[in-house]
Amino acid sequence: MNGLRKYLIIGAVLLVGYLMAQYFSPKPTDWKPSYLAEDKIPFGTYILRQRISDLFPTTKVNTAQTDIYNTLQEKPAGQSNYLLIAASLKVDTLDYSEMVKYMQSGNNIFIAANQIKGILLDTLKLKVKANFSFTGKRKFPVNFVNPTLKREFDYYFDKGTSAQYFSDLDTTRAIVLGQVQQYHANFVQYRFGKGSLYLMANPQLFTNYSLLKEDGMDYAAKALSYLPKTQHLIWDEYFTKKAQNNSSVLRVFFEYDQLRWAYYIALFSLVAFVLFEIKRRQRIIPVIERPKNTSVEFVEVVGRVYYQQRNNRDIAEKKVVYLLEYIRNKYRLKTSDLNAEFVEALTSISSADATTIQELLQEITNLKAGQVVKDNQLIRLNKLIEQFYKQDQ
Repeated sequence: MNGLRKYLIIGAVLLVGYLMAQYFSPKPTDWKPSYLAEDKIPFGTYILRQRISDLFPTTKVNTAQTDIYNTLQEKPAGQSNYLLIAASLKVDTLDYSEMVKYMQSGNNIFIAANQIKGILLDTLKLKVKANFSFTGKRKFPVNFVNPTLKREFDYYFDKGTSAQYFSDLDTTRAIVLGQVQQYHANFVQYRFGKGSLYLMANPQLFTNYSLLKEDGMDYAAKALSYLPKTQHLIWDEYFTKKAQNNSSVLRVFFEYDQLRWAYYIALFSLVAFVLFEIKRRQRIIPVIERPKNTSVEFVEVVGRVYYQQRNNRDIAEKKVVYLLEYIRNKYRLKTSDLNAEFVEALTSISSADATTIQELLQEITNLKAGQVVKDNQLIRLNKLIEQFYKQDQ
């Protein structure tokens, strides 16, 4: 037990030391594009969520965490804007029809996403493309088309945040509001009745990483200025939060590197402990010998007893009893009277020769009539019985 306690203490000290080292070590930057309003990582939208009231001071922000159809079905009364910033989204037929009704009644939708799946792009005849090979540059110039918003010097963003654009565009319906590299549209508008749909191919331009720069804050404010002032702003979190909704009981452990590695170390230590204890405390399995076949020994003992007593009659009578029992069970014949009728019946239904049967029954008759059974008589009787068994197979 003392040895086990020593191992447990050493393991606990190492585990606590590792956890403390992980806790006080500098955290690496998380570049995951989450677009979550509570995330302060580079590609979260914490700053935009906190400063949205500066752009729309009289507007009430409503958070939505249901799909587009249900969100617009339960929209607040009065005019409103719908803001959706996500890595990807899928718009089905019901969502699209509800979006059209929503915009035709005078409301506006602003969508910024890298991937737009479903019916929306097909209906608008749009394609999103990413090009990271603009003459090998890491920063791509972005600007507005409207002379009022267009800046004399282009906006430049790194980390590939402005590399996406709309490659195919229906110019009869789309109004280009912004461009990348001066000729690729990345910001477009579609009119639906009294409202509009605004599509932005670069959602990273609204994240913390971009907004911490002067150009980024200015660009995001001008892009969102296309939304009119309304009573309500619906901030969509459905397409960003649903990827985060992990129902696993271990989700907290796997969310943080320190807890995840602590879980792995504890699991490994438990397995090592079990294996070590099995090796030390398992009982020695005794070797069990295979059971011996004593039938042959029994027969040999019985044979020696009969041989020493020289009781030939007893042996002969027992062999005859076994033979008659065999005939009764197999052929259903009465063996109380071994007459000519019995001989004829046994000869007709058995496979043994008539001669063998005649000689065998004659020996049995002689056995019953005589007093002493000699060795040669017993041997002949045994041979005839064995011959009968063999022929009757």
